[in-house]
Amino acid sequence: MKRQIAFGEMPTGTPPVLGDLSHPRVQAYLDIFDEDATLWEAGGDAQRGRTTIGTSITNSLRLAPDLKYRGTDVVADGGVMMFGQWNEVTLKGRTVAYPQIARNVLGDDGKTLQARRYYDRYVLFRDTVPTVPKGLFDGVADPAAGDTPAGAAVTEPGPAGTAEGRHAGRFRADEIPARLAMWNGEDVAGLVARSGNDKLSGPGLDAPLRTAAGKRSYLKRFFATADVRFQAGQVAFGHTTTYVEWHGTATTEKGGTVRFGIVERFGPDGEWELYFDTLPLIADSDRIKSLFRELAQP
Repeated sequence: MKRQIAFGEMPTGTPPVLGDLSHPRVQAYLDIFDEDATLWEAGGDAQRGRTTIGTSITNSLRLAPDLKYRGTDVVADGGVMMFGQWNEVTLKGRTVAYPQIARNVLGDDGKTLQARRYYDRYVLFRDTVPTVPKGLFDGVADPAAGDTPAGAAVTEPGPAGTAEGRHAGRFRADEIPARLAMWNGEDVAGLVARSGNDKLSGPGLDAPLRTAAGKRSYLKRFFATADVRFQAGQVAFGHTTTYVEWHGTATTEKGGTVRFGIVERFGPDGEWELYFDTLPLIADSDRIKSLFRELAQP
């Protein structure tokens, strides 16, 4: 955790030359990882080894040399650490801020053996690249009073003792098999029912969703776009917060079949949060590369 924070707080200074692993901030980044570590982000294959990982971060620091972040919520459970963070970068003169979960499997020395990063890259382009596709969840929000069809759930909390009238409570290990089946089976009703009156936060939302109708709309939009095939990943149980990882593939009309995953966070104050990348769900790899080229232009 100290290594992760040190990199997030460290100024870049002069940006590194592409592939310069001796740059001080690149060195601080590589200090997080074991020599044979892997690092994965949505849509691609895992990077393996410090040379490959280091070369990748030089490219990132050239694009956004003022990248910084702070830790927000961290849960360590055995050899697993879920590091919640709030990132800030300047791109084309605009400040872009977004949340991320750095999921790490650690060795005995605290170095990361296997890393996966869960955040939405779409936010990098939304206000900076005019040609970016429409956001996956544009227009999704809680229904306004009077806008919901008769018989639909509108507001929460509901009557005491109902799913809509209570917080969901702490996530338990024995829920994992059923929860996995809900994601793979596109069981919107089941996923929403567990949330009670917890508010849902996720990529593409301007505000958390508090109604069952809003949550259903969000998940239906997701499943209409992505056919996911997940396996249970790492789980970190804290005193008040639980992180659950689902990892596998997503198949879409735009991007074909790509490696994909989601981290769910169940917080102590009625938070149900989803972390994933919408970009490979709305654009193929060539389009994504084109967007990054546009972003890198002055």
